[in-house]
Amino acid sequence: MYEVLAQMAGLILCGIFWRIKQPMGLAADDVRIRLTSLVYNMLLPALVLLVLWRAPLGLDVVKIAIVAAAGVLMGMLLGRIIYGWMNVPAAVAGAMIIASGFPNATYLGLPVLEATLGEWSRSVAVQYDLFACTPLLLTVGMMVGAAYGDGEKEQHPLYAMLKVPPLWAAIAALALNAAAIPMPSVIEGWLSMMAGAVIPLMLIALGMGLRWESFTLSSLPIMAPVVVIQLILMPILVLWLSQQLGLEGELLAAVVLEAAMPCMVLGLVICDRFKLDTALYASVVTLTTGLSMISLPIWFDILI
Repeated sequence: MYEVLAQMAGLILCGIFWRIKQPMGLAADDVRIRLTSLVYNMLLPALVLLVLWRAPLGLDVVKIAIVAAAGVLMGMLLGRIIYGWMNVPAAVAGAMIIASGFPNATYLGLPVLEATLGEWSRSVAVQYDLFACTPLLLTVGMMVGAAYGDGEKEQHPLYAMLKVPPLWAAIAALALNAAAIPMPSVIEGWLSMMAGAVIPLMLIALGMGLRWESFTLSSLPIMAPVVVIQLILMPILVLWLSQQLGLEGELLAAVVLEAAMPCMVLGLVICDRFKLDTALYASVVTLTTGLSMISLPIWFDILI
């Protein structure tokens, strides 16, 4: 696990290096937006189609969605209780509640699972994100943003989900899978070529999105509950619930590792849109991502 994380850290450091040096005068945020747009709209749908078209369909798909949704909702509930008790400004509370609930299931979870457990685990990362995290982010997450922020009016969740290309790819893949339509070799090769670019670009973009300049020691007490929820409590809850539902072996490990991922980078979009504390959210993403390099190997050793 340490060797795998070291390789991934190297790609993340490439993104951090770009943020610091800005080669050719290109700002990291501008490059990151273009990279993530390419991945999100073209390359990730190709990966989703490639993985889910051939993935075994069964009750485990439903179980993964249930435990993932439970982890997200429980994390947000704990965040709501804690930050309500701390009596922080609404913009801070909203950002931290979202950070408490949503793990970085795809941008970090997918490469970690694939590198440690094998290609089969890519479908777990995709299902964990697209069947629970993303729909909840675009519904409950946006409701939290609207309640605690003062940005633009909340749009209908169904309309928001219509604009998620990976979700459409997942629906198409499941339909093709259920119909037992074989994947042509030409299509498989084409999708594989595009899917191969997803992980390195994701990790470089993740590094570009880490904002060390916004990190301050005075904000540590506010961020501490998110760290505990995301890296400790959420995986414990998901581990217990997964065992109750009968998940075991490497599938159990994959699901719990997904729950143990740091905060979701995509939450920055919600914070920007509803004028929550974006700088603090970026700081907690940076902090949890750094600490996950310590916590993930511990969880891996416990599970495997």
